[in-house]
Amino acid sequence: MRFVRLAVAATAGIAGMAVLATPAYAATSQVSVVHGIPGQAVDVYVNGDKALSDFQPGKVAGPLKLEEGDYDIVLTKPGDPVTSPIIKVDDAAVPGGANISLVAHLSADGDPTLTPFVNDVSKLDPGQARLIVRHTAAAPAVDVRAGGKPVFEDLTNPKEAKADLPAGSVKADVVLAGTDTVVIGPANLDLGEGTATIVYAIGSADDKTLALTTQTIEGLHSAPGGVPSGTGGLADQGPSAPWYAAGALGLILVAFGFRRLVR
Repeated sequence: MRFVRLAVAATAGIAGMAVLATPAYAATSQVSVVHGIPGQAVDVYVNGDKALSDFQPGKVAGPLKLEEGDYDIVLTKPGDPVTSPIIKVDDAAVPGGANISLVAHLSADGDPTLTPFVNDVSKLDPGQARLIVRHTAAAPAVDVRAGGKPVFEDLTNPKEAKADLPAGSVKADVVLAGTDTVVIGPANLDLGEGTATIVYAIGSADDKTLALTTQTIEGLHSAPGGVPSGTGGLADQGPSAPWYAAGALGLILVAFGFRRLVR
């Protein structure tokens, strides 16, 4: 019977050590792709595999679920091989547990480029909505107005600005910074409660192709009554405290059992 008890203790200890040694699963991120290059449809490749075909300007695709890691991203003209890129980014780092928008757009100088933005998906107070504006156009600094009043000022490519506002409809336009010269809009934006509305200024001022495209992220309502949110949306931090406790208990049993066995 003593041997049986020692065997049980040893087995529990080994199980505890196995729990401690189990590697954490790689956390995934949600990655949306925004096409802001005017007049050019593209194919999108991720690590050599085609993820999107004939992706049209002004469109938003996804979100794709990508595990934390580094990725090679290539944009080509539709049907062209991956070896003939319009845009190519090697080893683009995707963090774990994030919400990301990957924007193909023109730089301030008019060159095709790819810019990642990490989206703010923190919870909103009741009755609130989040407005995020991103300057991804070949254009000078701009002001963004809502109802004729500047909300975001002197925004340059590829910067962003954001604010939490009362939910509802807003008429917005884009003007050259410090002026009343409208370059985009006006456009009606529906800011839904518990959502983030992301507005992208895309295109080229010189080519007169400036436009707006939008992306909406839902589900940002605050938890009712302060219910604990747990670890949802966070990167996996490994085994939780109860499993560590079980592992530690198993190690104690092993030590105690082997000591008795030696005696």
